[in-house]
Amino acid sequence: MTFDHAAPTVRLSVVLPAFNEAENIPRAITAAVDALERLNISFEIIVVDDGSHDDTGTLAQAAQREDPRVRAVHHPRNRGYGAALKSGILSARGELIFFTDADLQFDLNELRLLLARAREADIIAGYRARRSDPKHRLINAWAWGRLVKLLFGLDVRDVDCAFKVFHREVFEQVPISSVGAFVNTEILLRAQAEGFTITQVPVSHYPRTAGTSTGANPKVIARAFWELGRLYRELKRL
Repeated sequence: MTFDHAAPTVRLSVVLPAFNEAENIPRAITAAVDALERLNISFEIIVVDDGSHDDTGTLAQAAQREDPRVRAVHHPRNRGYGAALKSGILSARGELIFFTDADLQFDLNELRLLLARAREADIIAGYRARRSDPKHRLINAWAWGRLVKLLFGLDVRDVDCAFKVFHREVFEQVPISSVGAFVNTEILLRAQAEGFTITQVPVSHYPRTAGTSTGANPKVIARAFWELGRLYRELKRL
């Protein structure tokens, strides 16, 4: 993975991957700006429109025109959550890189809880203290976490929690090959294999009030298992 070292750096990059989040993205950007301004640090917000069929891209572009701290990245077609996250990370100029979803299920003000632990580890991973998702998704998440721990020994309470801060050096050494929902797991597994340290922080989680989640889509789940198998074989060879 390469970064644009010629670009001016900022203290914190916030990556917001988004697919068909027109109902949420304006509020997500506003919430991010408000929370980051209270932190009194230099920042940028990178909105990655992953080939949305609604006005997500148009709204992200409008936010970029209104605030130079906001940048919009567009995929001409939907490529997947992992691909969107990778595009945002590659565009990031921050010493620290944070990502979260644009669905407003997290409180951006709690980013301060992760940043307060930034000197303790290379990765500060949020975990949902009480997850506000349907029962079937809770069961799926529990089973996935158990499988990942069994196969790889990764002791993280909430692998897929989209509320994480990384020191830039992590992504300078850790490649991202997943294009789908497996990306959270892949990043943590590759980082663990490289010797990076992880600390965990409880965060709040709220029900989605607008838009549609794709996390329980059978195709998304099937791709995650395929990518897990591929990484397992790769790391086993190493």
